[in-house]
Amino acid sequence: MKLKFIKNTVLLFVVVLLSCGNRSTVKNESFPIVGANQLALYLPFLNGKNIGVVANQTTVIFKNNKESSGAHTHLVDSLLKLGIKIKKVFAPEHGYRGKADAGEYVKDGLDIKTGLPIVSLYGANRKPNPEILRDLDVVIFDVQDVGARFYTFVSTLHYMMETCATMNIPILILDRPNPNGHYIDGPILDLNYKSFVGMHPVPVVYGMTIGEYAKMINGEGWLENGIQCELKIIPVVNYHHKKTYHLPIKPSPNIPNAKAVNLYSSLCFFEGTNVSSGRGTSTQFQVYGSPFLNSEKYNYVFTPKPNLGAKNPMHNGVKCFGKDLTDSEFLSSINLEWLIDAYNNTSNKSDFFNPFFTKLAGQTQLQQQIESGRSANDIRESWQKDLEAFKKIRANYLLYP
Repeated sequence: MKLKFIKNTVLLFVVVLLSCGNRSTVKNESFPIVGANQLALYLPFLNGKNIGVVANQTTVIFKNNKESSGAHTHLVDSLLKLGIKIKKVFAPEHGYRGKADAGEYVKDGLDIKTGLPIVSLYGANRKPNPEILRDLDVVIFDVQDVGARFYTFVSTLHYMMETCATMNIPILILDRPNPNGHYIDGPILDLNYKSFVGMHPVPVVYGMTIGEYAKMINGEGWLENGIQCELKIIPVVNYHHKKTYHLPIKPSPNIPNAKAVNLYSSLCFFEGTNVSSGRGTSTQFQVYGSPFLNSEKYNYVFTPKPNLGAKNPMHNGVKCFGKDLTDSEFLSSINLEWLIDAYNNTSNKSDFFNPFFTKLAGQTQLQQQIESGRSANDIRESWQKDLEAFKKIRANYLLYP
């Protein structure tokens, strides 16, 4: 037992030295260094404590600090090897390995590799029960976000912060870049339409990292009864919001590449309509189409079929007519033209929208504006006053220029 302690202590010391060395030599490099890679800054905070980790397949330490190399180790595996006492892992939407469908319940279980218990945060209970956290001293939150309000990881963050706050358990956030951090756009959520795909009065694209967003949750008093969660944030090195950042690991099964990440905030609105956003194809969130769209105007054709992340896709086995956006321009704002154009050219206007659209939009005006024939420019203009107000709030919580 004593020998094992000495071995782990020496290994920890070596890793801290290496991490310090990496940090001191990369200041002039252009690539971002994610929070997880800065071991020297957070290992002392974890040593000797019981740890829980909110994690998925993106929760990794990159070798040589270079995401572009593709080489990485999972944070949980790395910390266990260093003798850090991880007690359990918490899994958000899509699960610990990131393979579950969107909206599919994630079950509790055991990780085959480590034997650690996995507690679902996307099952019957999306807010962790205090009893589950009672044996923990620190919770690590390290999940790659894509910067869109309806991507549910910020909701998982909120609920974990809320439970940790009531139990005086600090959350260590290992920050990562926001691949859509270069712009802010979309309607502000009306709290009358609050849901798990939108909990806070922010625009669809909010231009903040997870670390910055957590500060805003605290600072704006959004936790129950205005309670505050103790946060320790390890910021990204060499990052700013206007920097283009391509995710080295796909953040979920239906966002497979940089193009899908960039188009997601625009095409996800189709999830609240009878138009497919490409689930059940190999070009998810890079195409859209429906059996009800005009086949003369829309000459791109695809037929959704079950695949990883889409066991029963919309219009399963039915030919859809639509558009291929795989070669579209890089977006720095939400594109509403695709949505408006599809509505105007459907043969089934009465069933075009479904109730989920209101949850995605976070308000009722957007659907009303489209149905009344408002142009994309007019609709975008209606957001501007609220967006300017949000930008002033956002500025209070930024960690990066």
